[in-house]
Amino acid sequence: MLLLAVLGLVTPVVFAQAAAVSMAEQRAKAVTQVVLGILSYARWPQEPEQLRLCIVGPTQYTDDLVKGTTQATGRPVMVRRLLLGNPDIAGACDAVYLGELAPDERSQLFTSLIGRPVLSISEGADECTVGSLFCLRVGDEQVSFEVNLDSVARSGVRIHPSVLQLSRRRASGQ
Repeated sequence: MLLLAVLGLVTPVVFAQAAAVSMAEQRAKAVTQVVLGILSYARWPQEPEQLRLCIVGPTQYTDDLVKGTTQATGRPVMVRRLLLGNPDIAGACDAVYLGELAPDERSQLFTSLIGRPVLSISEGADECTVGSLFCLRVGDEQVSFEVNLDSVARSGVRIHPSVLQLSRRRASGQ
């Protein structure tokens, strides 16, 4: 009887944990789709054969992305994690996915990218005025993004106007 009572209490907890994992996996897959979509509408001055996406800082939604993937165009995307102080970031990344970084760390990273055509995507939309080109808004139902038009203009990476129209536009300082 005690065993049944324990099982009765454990079962809802197990289902709740499975539902939470499932929701986290769904968010990670949705983030991957949005990131790949953004990357597919970007053009670099010299197009890389294999796009190099670097993840910097602790993230919540990159579990699916780090498995490596291919864009809809067939171009492979190499994904790797780099520590913030790694000198390779500026030269070995075509795009940077930023996790949680302190303001001074973000500033250090963006200073190292000045003059280089690197597309940056921040996981948190509240950081969109601090140099990122794109800032994700991850919700239960969908993933959307904002664009920092000032950062896009300075980046050296061209973004197709269709993507800019899909976003909630946000200029630096707003």
